[in-house]
Amino acid sequence: MKKTIVWLVLSGLLLPAQGVVAQKKNKDVKQQVAVAYLDRSIAVYDGLQKQIWRNPELGFLEEKSSALLQEHLVANGFAVQAGVAGMPTAFVASYGSGSPVIGILAEFDALPGLSQDTVPYRKPLAEGGNGHGCGHNIFGVGSVSGAVAVSKWLAETKRPGTVKVFGTPAEEGGGGKVYMVRDGLFEGVDVVLDWHPAGGNGVSVGSGTAVQMVDFRFYGVAAHSAAMPWRGRSALDGVEALNYMVNLLREHVPTSSRIHYVIPDGGEAPNVVPDYARVSYYIRSPKRETLKELKEWIYAAAQGAAAGTQTRVETEIISGFYELLHNRTLAELLQRNLEKVGGVIYDERERQFAQAIVKTVGENDSILVQASTVRPLEKERSSTGGGSTDVGDVSWNVPTASFGTAGFIPGSAAHSWQNVASDGTTIGTKALINAGKVFALSAIELFATPKLVSTVKAEFEKRRGADFRYEPLLGDRKPALDYRVKK
Repeated sequence: MKKTIVWLVLSGLLLPAQGVVAQKKNKDVKQQVAVAYLDRSIAVYDGLQKQIWRNPELGFLEEKSSALLQEHLVANGFAVQAGVAGMPTAFVASYGSGSPVIGILAEFDALPGLSQDTVPYRKPLAEGGNGHGCGHNIFGVGSVSGAVAVSKWLAETKRPGTVKVFGTPAEEGGGGKVYMVRDGLFEGVDVVLDWHPAGGNGVSVGSGTAVQMVDFRFYGVAAHSAAMPWRGRSALDGVEALNYMVNLLREHVPTSSRIHYVIPDGGEAPNVVPDYARVSYYIRSPKRETLKELKEWIYAAAQGAAAGTQTRVETEIISGFYELLHNRTLAELLQRNLEKVGGVIYDERERQFAQAIVKTVGENDSILVQASTVRPLEKERSSTGGGSTDVGDVSWNVPTASFGTAGFIPGSAAHSWQNVASDGTTIGTKALINAGKVFALSAIELFATPKLVSTVKAEFEKRRGADFRYEPLLGDRKPALDYRVKK
C-alpha cells in the first residue's frame, strides 16, 4: 500500500488533491480578512450600538439610528438609497457589483415603556420612556458590521458579487419590510441572511405566525350620560360588544392561533356617552389561510356589534406579516459558521452582571451555559403560537434564513427591562460581533460557491410552489408612519 502511494505521488496523480487542500487553505486565509476586520473593530461597533441604545427611537421615527448606520456604511464605500418605499428611515446600502447578490437585514426600532439603565435591577432612565427591549440597537449594528466585513473581503479578492444591507424600520408592528418587498426592493437578490439577538446561540427553525393588525373604529352619538342617555349611542358599547363576541369565539379557533387587543380610545369622561372609540387587534395564526378565516369572522362580529349598539364601525388594516418560509440549505450554512464562531464568552464583570440578572427572573446560574454554547441544528417545526415578524414576507420572496446570538441573558423574557440592560453593555457588543462574523463567513461561502446558491434557490422554488403569487396582507395602504405617535 505504501509503495502504491509513493508511486501516485511521484507520478503526479495526487497533485489535484493537494491542489484542493491548497485552495481551501487559501480560501480560509482570505476569509480571515473579514474576521480580522471585525476583531480589530470591536470598539467601533461597541460605540455605535451604544449611541443607538442611548437614543431609543420608535418605529418609523428612527431618524438618528438610521442615519448613524447609513453614515457608517457610506464611510466604508457603500452606496446608499435613503427614504425608500415611502419610509423616511428605510434604506438600501450596496457594495460591489454583479452576482450573486446577498442581502442582510437590519432593524433599529425600539419599544415604548421600556427605558432602563445598564444595571441588573429595575432602573428606568426616563419614566415611561423607550428602550431597546428587543435588542434592535445591536441588531442593526451587527448586520452592518457583517456587511462591511464582507466588503473588505470583496475588495481584497476582487471577486464579482454584491452585498446589500436593507435598513428596515418599524419591525415592532409597523412592518417596514413588507413595504420594501411590495415596492420591489428585494427583486434581483439571490439570498437574504437575517439574525436576531437572543438568550442563546442557534439557527431559527420555527415558522412563527402570520399576523393581521386591525383597528376597529366605532362611531356613535354623544349625550349626557345621566340627563339624556337615551339620546346617545355609545361607541364604547360597540367596542365592548365586539370584544365580548371575540372572547366567546376563542373556544372555537385553533389552539395555535392568537387574538389580543387593547382599547387606545374609549371616551373622555364617564358622564358623556362616547361618540368615538377604537380597539386595536392583533390576529395571529401559523398559516395565512387560517388567519384569513379568523379575520373574516372578527370582521363579521364587528358588524354585528355595530348593529346591536346602533353605532357605525370602520376598519383599518394597520399591518400584516406572512409566516416564515424556511430554507434548510441556508440554515445548515448558518449553523456551520455559527459553530465556527462559537458563543458569547463572559469576562468576570459580565458574569457577575449576568448572575444578578438571572436572579431577577428566578433562574439558576447553570442556565448561563446557553450564552457560551451553540445549539445543534434542530428539525424544522410548525409554530404552535407565538410571535410574528415581517421577515416572513421577505422569506416568501427571496430564500432566507435566520440565526440568533446571545445578546440577552439566558432566561430573560422577550421585550423586558432585563434585555434593555444587557444589550446596552459589552455583552450586546460581543453578540453583534459574533453575528457579524457569521454573516461574513456565510456570505463568503455563498460568493465562493455558485453551486450552493443554485441549491438554495432550487429548494426555495420547490417549497414555495410554482403557483405562489405574493399578495401583501396590508394591501395597498401607505406606511402607517404615525402608528407610534400618541394622538
